[in-house]
Amino acid sequence: MRTSQVAGLQADTARLVVSCRDQQGIIAGVSGLLARLGANIVGSHQYSTDPEGGAFFLRMEFHLAGIDGDRERVRAALAPVVERFQMDSKLVFPGERKRLAIFVSRREHCLLDLLWRWRRHDFEFDLAGVVSNHPDLRYEVEEFGVAYHHVPVEQGRKPQAEQKMIELLAGNVDLVVLARYMQILSGDFLRRIGCPVINIHHSFLPAFMGASPYVQAHQRGVKLIGATAHYATEDLDEGPIIEQDVMRVRQSMSARDLERVGADIERIVLARAVHWHLDDRLFIHENRTVMLG
Repeated sequence: MRTSQVAGLQADTARLVVSCRDQQGIIAGVSGLLARLGANIVGSHQYSTDPEGGAFFLRMEFHLAGIDGDRERVRAALAPVVERFQMDSKLVFPGERKRLAIFVSRREHCLLDLLWRWRRHDFEFDLAGVVSNHPDLRYEVEEFGVAYHHVPVEQGRKPQAEQKMIELLAGNVDLVVLARYMQILSGDFLRRIGCPVINIHHSFLPAFMGASPYVQAHQRGVKLIGATAHYATEDLDEGPIIEQDVMRVRQSMSARDLERVGADIERIVLARAVHWHLDDRLFIHENRTVMLG
């Protein structure tokens, strides 16, 4: 177990993340309570979909000396404000880290990029392991000191494979990252895993959904190719979009060339999405994401 701090949190600094119906007095209520605790607000971002009763989102970081040993007092002090405004809320304290599992098939570029960032402490999370429907990447993953779980998905036996993955991970992870995992996860799996799932799709959604998007892009003669990180839902490639990016391409490029260039975009886009999620910057509103900070 590593002892590094949560990304973005300094010593004696906590993070409050809330969502609720927009109404008067939210910021005053929260900031006033923190002031009475003796805390100093060091960062605050908020967004409202509509000031007249829309959805309100807040991400606030505050410093309070000795907060690591005073967590229950802070939680208890915030409870009346949470109840008053009927907030969904979360407090994150120094040293608390999310636990991830990474799913992959045979293409290693997104996986190795995340593992490299994890080893460099660019991202602070605990890694429950890598799950793959193929054995191909076991050596690369175990070189990082990470557990590799080969769970084949045989034709007609996907429910059994998903059950094995549930047994491995349910209740043990805070986030699943699909780093080019080329299997469609069922709605039953997404409900039972008990945590958000982030997917990287190798096109600029909603263009070129489904399989072989680089071939589709080449056939259409596109001038830009892109990648999309989104939360996975039961509807394939239609979950709330977290991040996207694009790169200009030339007409002389083959579909294989597009795939090679696109791999760089995929790595960057997925890394941004995972970082923002780890940093509690993302909220889901209807079928969209709100990113704060």
